[in-house]
Amino acid sequence: MSTDISLKSINKLAIPALIAGIAEPLLSITDTAIIGNIDENATENLAAVGIVGAFISMLVWVFGQVRSAISSIISQYLGANKLDNIKTLPAQAIAIIVVGSVLVLLISYPFAAQIFKFYNASGNVLELCIVYFKIRIFGFPFSLLVFAIFGTFRGLQNTYYPMIIAIIGALLNIVLDFIFVYGIEGVIPAMNIEGAAYASVIAQITMAIISVILLLKKTAISLKLTMPFHHEIPRLLGMIANLFVRTLALNTALYFATAYATEYGAAYIAAYTIGVNIWLLGAFMIDGYSSAGNILSGKLLGAKDYNSLVKLSSKLFKYGIVTGSIIATVGFVFYDVIGQIFTKEADVLAQFNHVFWIVLLTQPISAITFIFDGMFKGMGKMKYLRNLLILSTGLVFIPTLLLFDYYNLKLVAIWIAFTLWILARGLPLVFKFRSDFLPLVKNN
Repeated sequence: MSTDISLKSINKLAIPALIAGIAEPLLSITDTAIIGNIDENATENLAAVGIVGAFISMLVWVFGQVRSAISSIISQYLGANKLDNIKTLPAQAIAIIVVGSVLVLLISYPFAAQIFKFYNASGNVLELCIVYFKIRIFGFPFSLLVFAIFGTFRGLQNTYYPMIIAIIGALLNIVLDFIFVYGIEGVIPAMNIEGAAYASVIAQITMAIISVILLLKKTAISLKLTMPFHHEIPRLLGMIANLFVRTLALNTALYFATAYATEYGAAYIAAYTIGVNIWLLGAFMIDGYSSAGNILSGKLLGAKDYNSLVKLSSKLFKYGIVTGSIIATVGFVFYDVIGQIFTKEADVLAQFNHVFWIVLLTQPISAITFIFDGMFKGMGKMKYLRNLLILSTGLVFIPTLLLFDYYNLKLVAIWIAFTLWILARGLPLVFKFRSDFLPLVKNN
C-alpha cells in the first residue's frame, strides 16, 4: 500500500491534529486566563488552578497513553492491509481505560487534601484546590474516553473528526467559563473557581458524546464489547504499561517544578502556571506534526517502506524547526502583552516576564523532541521511550533543578531544568532513529 508523504499529505493530517491538540491545554489556559482576572483573590485562585491543573494533566497523560498505543497498532495493521483483523480491539481497549479511570476517580476524590498538601499547597490556596479538584475530576473518565477514540481515528489516518470534536469542546468551554465564573445577573450567580471547573466538565462530557457518535457513524469500528480478548491486547497493554511508567517519569519532573514554584510563594506559582500553560500550548501546537509522524510512521513500518520512513523524518524535522521558531518569534514580539492576558497582578507579571524568554527558546527544541517522540510511539517503540525519559528525568532534570535552586534562581532554575531535560529527551531519539533505519534504506 503506497503512502503519500508530500507536504500536502502531511499537512492534511498535521493541521487538523494541531487544532485538536490545542483543545486540551486550551481548557486549562481558558480557566487560567478567566480565573486570573477575577478581582477578588486572583493570585490565590490562579495558584489553585495551576496546582490542580498540574495534577489532572498528570492523570490524563499517564492514562491517556492508550491513544498512542491504539493508534500505533491500528496504523500498522492498516499499512499491512489487514485492518479487518483489528476491528474488535478499540472497544476492548476503551472499556479497559474507562474502568481504570473510574477507579482513579474513586481513589483520588476522598484524598484531595492530602494530594495537594503534597504539592505544598496550604491555607486558602489548599481550600481552593480541593473545591476545584472535586468538580473537575468528574471529567477525567470522559477525557480518557475521548483520548481512546482519538487514537482510533488517528490509526485510521483521520485527524479531521478529532479536530471537529476538539473545536466544539474548546468553544463550549470558553462560553461556559464566562457564564459560570462571572455569572449572568439575575439568571446565573457568579461561581468563580467552581464555575470554571463545571465548565470544563460539561465540555469534556460533550466531547465524549460527540466522539462516540462520530466513531459509530463514520467508521466500521464497533464499540460492542466482545470476548475473548483480541490477541493484540497483551501488546497493547505492554505499550500502555511502558508509556505509563514513562509518563510517571515525565510527571515527576512536572511535580518537582510545581512543588518548588509553590514553595517560593503565591506569585511564583501563579507565574509558573501561566508559563507552563503557554509552554504546553506550544507543545500541543507542535503536536500536529508529531501526530502526523505518529500516524504515518506506524503505517510505513507496517508496510516495511523504510525509504519513505526516513524521508518522512527529514521532512518533519524541518517542519518542526520552522513551526517552533514561528511560535518563539510571535512570543518575543508580544512579550509584554501575553502575561497581561492572564493577570494584572504586578508581582505575578514581574516573575513571569523574568523567565518567559526561556519558555520561548525551548519551542524549537521541543518541536524536534515531540516529533521524534511521536514517530517512536507510532512505531510501537515504547520501551525505548520509557527508558530515555526515566534517565533524562533522574539524571538531568532533577539534578539541574536542585543545583540552580541551591543558587536561589527560583523560576529560572525550573526553566533551565526543563530546557536541558527536553534536549536530553530529543537528541538520543534522532540518533537512535538514524542508526536503526538508515542501514535498512541502504540495504533495500
